[in-house]
Amino acid sequence: MSAVKTVAPRYASNEGVIDAAKAALGDILVHAEDKVGEVNLTLDRARVVEGMTLLRDTPGLEFQQLMEIAGVDYPERPERFEVVYCLLSLTRNHRIKVKAITDEEQAVPSVTGIWPVAGWLEREVYDMYGVLFSGNTDLRRILTDYGFVGHPQRKDFPLTGFVELRYSEEAKRVVYEPVTLAQDFRTFDFMSPWEGAEYILPGDEKYVAPTPPAPPPAPAAKPAPAPAPAVAPQPEAKGAPTPLTADEIRKAPAAKPARAKVTKPKTSDSTADTGAGKSGPEAGPEPAEKKPRKPRVKKAPEGEA
Repeated sequence: MSAVKTVAPRYASNEGVIDAAKAALGDILVHAEDKVGEVNLTLDRARVVEGMTLLRDTPGLEFQQLMEIAGVDYPERPERFEVVYCLLSLTRNHRIKVKAITDEEQAVPSVTGIWPVAGWLEREVYDMYGVLFSGNTDLRRILTDYGFVGHPQRKDFPLTGFVELRYSEEAKRVVYEPVTLAQDFRTFDFMSPWEGAEYILPGDEKYVAPTPPAPPPAPAAKPAPAPAPAVAPQPEAKGAPTPLTADEIRKAPAAKPARAKVTKPKTSDSTADTGAGKSGPEAGPEPAEKKPRKPRVKKAPEGEA
């Protein structure tokens, strides 16, 4: 018995999808386009739930799964937000995007009754953009912390936010404080620091550049000296540099080193000639040695034998 192979359905083309959506949705469909290979449908905000139900249950469409809900912000529009639903058809292996347009106050009907997974996705769009969803029973922040101010994905939200949190050793808990920047954002002009800025840097308002000293007056031009009379060439003095070139010096025979003259070494026949017994070469003869004196005999007094 051969095994039955299950082959995934081939990805369906966009051909006929917009026509089928127009026939099923009627006046719920506000705008439809096929752009860069994707079908985009814009529905009436108040009838989003009805339109999603038709896209899920109509044969030929059959978009059974809600894959994602995203938000887009266009601050220049009166209705600045777009809520984008990404739908997937399992039977046709096809995807489309469905949009609903709103602002900060008008709520979009929740599709949690069709796809329960939309509860978390709608909370994310509310947290990031501030879009309200009517019918969502648990519309709370899901990504930011408790007490967060504002919606960080809006185009007009500051990069640093409005509050910051830190752990306080005094309170022994996490506290919220207004944002304090240790250094303001710097303005980079991509100019070489050696060229000098064309504006006054912060902190240099009171700096006054020193006045450079005036250059000294130029000395008066001296008259040109009279030309010296022609002088006969004089012989070079002893020790003057040689007029020979390097090649001539290299080719000249090397001079033999002069040998020192050696005289007959001085000899002496006796120690008297060498100055033995003298304290120095210029000293006179050493005095003669004194003979030791004989001890004196003490005489006995008279009357004693």
